[in-house]
Amino acid sequence: MRARRFFPVLSAAFLAIVTLATAPMPVHAQDEAYPRRAVTLIVPFPAGGPSDALARGFAQQMGKRLGQAVVVENLAGAGGTIGLTKVVRSAPDGYTLGFGTIGTHVANVALYRKLPYDPLADFQPVGLAGSAPMLLLGRANLPANNLREFLGWLAANKDQASYGSAGVGSISHYGCVLLLAALKSNVTHVPYKGVAPAMNDLMGGQTDFMCDQTTTALPQIAGGRIKALAVLSATRLPQLPDVGTVAEAGYPLNMQAWNAVFAPRGTPAPVMAKLTAALAEAAADPGFRKQMDAVGVTLPTGSGAAPQVVTDLITRGLRDDVPALKAKVDMLD
Repeated sequence: MRARRFFPVLSAAFLAIVTLATAPMPVHAQDEAYPRRAVTLIVPFPAGGPSDALARGFAQQMGKRLGQAVVVENLAGAGGTIGLTKVVRSAPDGYTLGFGTIGTHVANVALYRKLPYDPLADFQPVGLAGSAPMLLLGRANLPANNLREFLGWLAANKDQASYGSAGVGSISHYGCVLLLAALKSNVTHVPYKGVAPAMNDLMGGQTDFMCDQTTTALPQIAGGRIKALAVLSATRLPQLPDVGTVAEAGYPLNMQAWNAVFAPRGTPAPVMAKLTAALAEAAADPGFRKQMDAVGVTLPTGSGAAPQVVTDLITRGLRDDVPALKAKVDMLD
């Protein structure tokens, strides 16, 4: 009789333990345990470009801080909108992030009739990842070595001249649109599927010039495969001390290409806090900073990496840059 009473009691206790062990964790407990698997960082551009290089550096550094791999997925197309649309439509759980830029979150508002996302409402910034100056670059045999000579060449060859970019809405397209509008010149645009093929054709002489970030341009300049004609930001670069700025020539341009990490809107605050901390710690890593400094990328420090910094950059860009960019695009059409 005792055995008959014992087994039903034991079975009930065992079932209670199993139920507790297999029950879903409360949402707050899941947030505290984050991340429990690999995180995907979507780069909305082809591999090999400047944003891709920076994103991969941050993915490696953030993975060390999070204790899980951060895996880069390149999903290119439509000026970065395809990849970032996937981010917006992903579950807001911190396992799918996006690498956005001044192009995807500001310029595309002016360059595309309708975006599949709202740059402010659909994202939560994790933090600023870095910024890099833009350069005006020429093919190696272009008969111009500075901005003044380039302007003379352009005036004589504007009907035959062409410039390449990583595609409509890319930072390289954005930079040259602003430059040509300031120069009051309209030149044939050749969009490519990424910076790498655009750079290859510039080196091969199939196009005459392009605007690109220092990240990918400096190694090609050092190798003599292309030439730097001007800096599109306000100050000269320590890596290219003899290359003048467009501002020095009387054109008030200050093109800084910024990059940031984003999560879908609705991502829990504890998850966002972990991601933001990991990004800030990654940006402060001495070895990573030295690596990025060599290619002209400035990584943020302290509060300079904060999510609010990214929000402010987008807000200011939408308010000040988009109307001006639309006017300049219309002028060049």
